[in-house]
Amino acid sequence: MLGETIIPAHFREQAEWCRTLGSPFMAELCLAFADNFEAGGIVAGLVADWPTNPRKDALALRLAGCLHHAVLTGRAPELQHTYPASDPGWKMSSVWPVARDWLSSNRDWVMAFLESPPQTNETRRCIALLPGFLELAHRFDMPMHLLELGASAGLNQNWDRYSYSTANWQRLQRPESGVTITTDWQLAPPDDLDAQPHVESRAACDLSPFDLNDPDQVMRLKCYTWPDQEERLSRLDEAVRLAQETGISVEKADAADWLAQKLKSRPAKGLTVVFHSVFLIYPPREVIGQIMSMMAAHGGHATAEAPLAWLSYESEALFGGKTDTPLMETRLQVWPGGEAKRLNRSNGHVTQVIEPPD
Repeated sequence: MLGETIIPAHFREQAEWCRTLGSPFMAELCLAFADNFEAGGIVAGLVADWPTNPRKDALALRLAGCLHHAVLTGRAPELQHTYPASDPGWKMSSVWPVARDWLSSNRDWVMAFLESPPQTNETRRCIALLPGFLELAHRFDMPMHLLELGASAGLNQNWDRYSYSTANWQRLQRPESGVTITTDWQLAPPDDLDAQPHVESRAACDLSPFDLNDPDQVMRLKCYTWPDQEERLSRLDEAVRLAQETGISVEKADAADWLAQKLKSRPAKGLTVVFHSVFLIYPPREVIGQIMSMMAAHGGHATAEAPLAWLSYESEALFGGKTDTPLMETRLQVWPGGEAKRLNRSNGHVTQVIEPPD
C-alpha cells in the first residue's frame, strides 16, 4: 500500500518542520507517530487507509490536535499529567505510552475528530501584514473597510488593536489590549509606524468559521496550538478574549461568492482592503482564479475617493517565487493603478521576518 511509506514519511517531515519552528515536543510526538505506524500499532490502525494526501491534509497535526484536545478538556487526565503544561520537564518516553493507550481506548472518538482539518488562526501573522496596513493608512487619509477571506475565528481582524514589539521597533496600544505580537524582525522597521488607521468596518468569511461564543469551538481552535509553545497559547487566549469583547464575527460563506457580493456593494467613499493570510492553499484553483479576476476587475473601477487594496500573506510560490521552500510572502497591490509590491517574507508561524526577494 502506498500509505505504508507516504504516511510515516509525512510524520517525519512534519517532525522536522516542528523542530525548526521551535517545538521539540511536537517533533518528538510526530516521530512517535511514525514509529508506531511502521510497527503496525494504533496509529496505523487509525490512519493507514487515509484516502487523500496526508501532507496536504496535515494528518500529523490532526492527530496531535486530537491528543491536545483530550488534554485541554480533561478527557485524558492521565495524559494531561505528562504534557508540557503540567510537566515542563516532559519526556516522550513517558508521554507516548499513555497517548498510545488512550488512542486505542477512544478509537471511535479519535476517528471522528480526525475528519476536521486543523485551524490555528495564527495572530502573529498580523506583524507580517502590518507594514501594508500602515502604508495604506498613511497613503489614504480616509476610513478603512476590511474584508478578510478565510478568516477562521476572525482574530486577525483586530490587527489594529494589537501591540507589536521587536528588537528594533515597537508599536504599542494605549490602553493595552492584552495582545502583544513579537518576532525576530530581520529587516528595516516598517515605514509609517506612527500612522493611525481608521477602521470604519470589519467583515470576514470562512467555509468553517469558529464561533468564539461557544466554549467547545474555542477549545477546538486552541488544541491545534502546539503544547510546548506557552507564548502562542497565552496570546491565543488573549486574542480570543479581545475578539469576544469587540464583537468580532465571521460569516459562513464561500470566499469567491462572498467577495463578489461585498465588492459589488462596497462604499462609494473610503478605502476597501481585502486581506488574507495562508488562505490560498485551500480553495480549488478555479476559485483562486475567480478571486484574482474579481480583484483586477473591481480594481479597474477603483477611484481616488474609493481605492481598493489587496494585502496577502501567502506562499511565495503562488506569486512566482520558489516552490521548494515553506516561506510565505507579504504582498500589497493597490488600485487605481494596480501596482504591486512585496513587503517581506517569513515562515508560517512568523518566528522570523526577512527581506522579500529582489
